[in-house]
Amino acid sequence: MCSLRSDIGDYKELLRQYIKTKDEAVLYEAEQFSKSSIQNNISPDEIINEHYQAILELIPDLDERVKDSFYFLIETMISYGLAYQEYHVLREKQIELRAEIDVAANMQDTLLNTSIPNVEHIDIGAKSVPAKQMNGDYYHFVQDDEGNIGVAIADVIGKGIPAAFFMSMIKYAMESFPENRMYPKVILELLNRVVERNVESGMFVTMFYGLYDIYRHDFYYATAGHEPGFIYRAEDDYFEEIDAKGLLLGVKNDVKYRQYVNHIHNGDMIVLLTDGVTECRSGDRFIEREEVLDIIKQNKHLPANDIVENVYKSLERFQDFNMRDDFTLIIIKRNN
Repeated sequence: MCSLRSDIGDYKELLRQYIKTKDEAVLYEAEQFSKSSIQNNISPDEIINEHYQAILELIPDLDERVKDSFYFLIETMISYGLAYQEYHVLREKQIELRAEIDVAANMQDTLLNTSIPNVEHIDIGAKSVPAKQMNGDYYHFVQDDEGNIGVAIADVIGKGIPAAFFMSMIKYAMESFPENRMYPKVILELLNRVVERNVESGMFVTMFYGLYDIYRHDFYYATAGHEPGFIYRAEDDYFEEIDAKGLLLGVKNDVKYRQYVNHIHNGDMIVLLTDGVTECRSGDRFIEREEVLDIIKQNKHLPANDIVENVYKSLERFQDFNMRDDFTLIIIKRNN
């Protein structure tokens, strides 16, 4: 408190000097005083009140209207000071929260990291970009002991840090399954039990799981309420919608999922995605699914990863580089 009164006294003396001398060096000292006032938590109303008391000493016959104006200003600055203090407290908390989210996002990247399988005659491209720092989408590749490729793509209904870390639980549950061939319906039924036991209220997961037989080129798949994908048929140059239905993960404990199978011919492509791809919008206009498929078709001669990148860049431009939802796209292409 003594230090506070000393600082205020310094201000009064600086004011007296400036009124008498108009010396700019005094203004510089006043600038330093303002910086030390912030460090010492001197509120604006305290400075104004001291300014007023100093003026009364220097000008005893001060006009009553000027006195009233100072009273008005002091009362205003009391409210301002409180609001300003609250703002800085909130700002500090916001900075701390951002730092924590940065750490969480980096942890998520580490926890959910997956390797794209390198298999002869099969070209795979994948890209997942969060609209914000934390990603509510997820994709993962596994290979069984015969080299067949398992691919999962999922979306958590309920965003934020809890949703993102819930994905890591699903990943590690998948990696705990046996490495012998596990068909999609079995994977989803096992995961559904994991999710139903551990999910928070109001949080559900959509997932598509597929198994690519690298020897017969049959694609087995099942879905838990996930966005349907497509198969591009090279011979007929058209996209066939993947027709599959199933209940979201975590809704009921004893769900049975139906399994489907499609043969993949030379040049065919499997397209798996989340709704951030097919439901992106610019202004009031949503992009049509056919527009996304046209971009893929225009780039079909490119490697799968280049196709995925070009789709992302096109949708990014469509939304004026402001993605509104998480973007995840996987393309599995059978080469001749």
